[in-house]
Amino acid sequence: MNILGKRLKYLREKFNYSQKKVAEAIGISNVQLSRYESGDRNPDPELIAAFADFYGVTTDYILGRTDDPQGYAPETNIDNIKDTKELNTLIKINELIKKYGIEQMGFFDIEKWKSLSEEEIEEIIKHFEWVVHKAKEKNKAAREGTED
Repeated sequence: MNILGKRLKYLREKFNYSQKKVAEAIGISNVQLSRYESGDRNPDPELIAAFADFYGVTTDYILGRTDDPQGYAPETNIDNIKDTKELNTLIKINELIKKYGIEQMGFFDIEKWKSLSEEEIEEIIKHFEWVVHKAKEKNKAAREGTED
């Protein structure tokens, strides 16, 4: 179980809520909540914010960036992003990850991605487009093979 899952389960139990009650309040299924609490899945940012609002804690607490439910993680200030170019790079990477539906894959460690140049981002985009294209070709071939 990851820290996010542990925190979600801890908060639910702290308030003596059932999974059903929390799931209904947040607008998700019991199965989804169970997967989040067990660490099998990670909720998207909007759901993390919804959990934080529901429990009256910060998203930083749910994410394990601080142990203070009302506090903020050290160095979460936008001033820590060195310049506009770095911020734009991070935004482009985030958009790319959302576009291809891979935000739940767990490899998005922002510290590893901060130093990428515009050219490197373009390479990543082209690579993902190629992977998606190949997957579509493979799926199309598989469908055509089963139609015979």
